[in-house]
Amino acid sequence: MNSLKDKINKIGLQAKDASKILAKTSSAQKNKALLAMADYVLKDKELILDANKKDTEQAKVKGLSESFIDRLELDEERINSIATTLREIESFKDPVGKVLDSWTRPNGLNISRVSTPLGTIGVIYESRPNVTADAGALCLKSGNASILRGGSDSIHSCIAIHNSIQKGLNEADITEHAIQMIESTDREAVNMMLHGIDKSIDVIVPRGGKNLVAQVEKEAKVPVFAHLEGICHIYVDKDADKDKAVNVCVNAKMRRPGICGAVETILVHSDIAQIFLPELINALSARACEIRGCEETQKYSNNVLPASEEDWKTEYLMPIVSIKLVQDCDEAIKHVEAFSSGHTESILTENLNTASKFQSDIDSAIVMHNVSTQFADGGEFGLGGEIGIATGKFHARGPVGVDQLTSFKYLVNGNGHTRP
Repeated sequence: MNSLKDKINKIGLQAKDASKILAKTSSAQKNKALLAMADYVLKDKELILDANKKDTEQAKVKGLSESFIDRLELDEERINSIATTLREIESFKDPVGKVLDSWTRPNGLNISRVSTPLGTIGVIYESRPNVTADAGALCLKSGNASILRGGSDSIHSCIAIHNSIQKGLNEADITEHAIQMIESTDREAVNMMLHGIDKSIDVIVPRGGKNLVAQVEKEAKVPVFAHLEGICHIYVDKDADKDKAVNVCVNAKMRRPGICGAVETILVHSDIAQIFLPELINALSARACEIRGCEETQKYSNNVLPASEEDWKTEYLMPIVSIKLVQDCDEAIKHVEAFSSGHTESILTENLNTASKFQSDIDSAIVMHNVSTQFADGGEFGLGGEIGIATGKFHARGPVGVDQLTSFKYLVNGNGHTRP
């Protein structure tokens, strides 16, 4: 049983068996494992950092982008953050077995809708090694088995973190098959996951770049929670607080330019362009952000490069932002509708009516008011981390946390009822 196919089929069967056990595992036992995982991640900090160093050094030799390396790189603070997230997930209420609704029919039938795990979740990701812990923990908390497959560029880091996770499972007497990792970097492993590993996987969650997510959505034979891109917008309304708007826009772009919640296009009401744009452009330029703008925007600074139609469609994931002037909120909404990926949009205004219109009319997974788009994150929503941001409309939308990793079933109780 040495072939890759045999090994992965075995992982699939083990996950399927584990999912049946996890569906009945107590909250106390799952929580014990999560706290132990957090402890072992901290105890194994040096091992994880050494593994990560191998990955980052190889990434630099390959000439991978700074934003990619930023997502890949771990330091003491980020490892502490992984442990903190694990403890946050432990603190949440168990999403399994909740009575979501119940009612009694006129004939005396008692009907309840009760939350249940999804089963086995396959997670395919690229550069972010922290996904190993986040995804495994969220699946465990929600009673699901997980099969993880990290990218080749982060493989050493992912394996090191997974080893710590396994120690936590063992300490809580939970089968190590609850959170499994495919260590092979062979792309055939991904293909097998996309085909469900012989009906072992119930849903796939891709975390990565556009090419990966597009491949998953195109080839998957099982349901997918996914978003292709994070083409996020901010609309600065004529009634925006200027200082507040500058700070929010700079944060939304430059806090971490390489994440999916980073703003890519800033739309500015033409009525405030003269007083707002020079200050925004100077603030972004001071942070070494490249600015591309429409013809009107270019008039306000020599630092603004011409924006093409392609810029409005681009997720830069780099210190680059595009700026366009619009005549009103309606034009801003039309632009967002035309170019958004359905991830996150934000309006900056002190006019509550305009804010309400924007939030009502925009059909993205997350629509904000006076908030940096960098808050598009499950942890910031109080979900204790996320397995991803879903931009579709079926089952899960926005940050996918423990509650979104459950389904439900109906429990119907009677007293010898027969249907006439």
